[in-house]
Amino acid sequence: MSKIKLAVFDMAGTTVDEDNVVYKTVQKVINDKGYGVSLDQVLEYGAGKEKHQAIIDVLTNCTEEKEVKEKASEIFGNFKPELKAAYENLDVKTFEGVKEMMETLRSKEVFVVLNTGYDRKTAQSLVDKLGWEVGKDIDGLVTADDVTNGRPGPDMILKAMEIVGVTDSQAVLKAGDSAIDIEEGKNANCGLTVGVLTGAQTSKQLQTVNPDYILESVASLDKILS
Repeated sequence: MSKIKLAVFDMAGTTVDEDNVVYKTVQKVINDKGYGVSLDQVLEYGAGKEKHQAIIDVLTNCTEEKEVKEKASEIFGNFKPELKAAYENLDVKTFEGVKEMMETLRSKEVFVVLNTGYDRKTAQSLVDKLGWEVGKDIDGLVTADDVTNGRPGPDMILKAMEIVGVTDSQAVLKAGDSAIDIEEGKNANCGLTVGVLTGAQTSKQLQTVNPDYILESVASLDKILS
């Protein structure tokens, strides 16, 4: 624990249990245009990414669409209102033990920052539904809107470091439920990268990018931090 000064946690599937509603919405708006992509395909190619990019990658890898960028822009235009509607009555909660682990980390002077491929408005709505506040429950929130380059680029982690004043990336732990979270952590030269099994991807999928650890949940971090 003495080595780690900042824990950067992904949101959906890692700290926030929203039943994959975002990826189910991505699947819906894509398939509304006549495609037949599965939720597993959306999770494989879109998990953890800024959602316009996720749509591009799903179309590229799972369909025969030739005009991918044009079609993706059209689909993304439908995504935000669909997601807003889906969120209105959504029961958002955190995974068991995660809030307690965040409290433990902060009590040991480890900063906790959430980061996400969501835009700022969506991310803030999730935080608000949980009743969490920056400065009280978490030390920062970094979204796709706050940086130039999304995952797997390191920009969001570097922004998190800037917010809390941590300058050594080896003192940063990055945890997430998708391979792109791990790639992001490695690209930021984080001291630890941790895959968790509460969300989008399986242990086999996470192992393809060689995280330092794969845990059942962020709540299990005490197994590797002492």
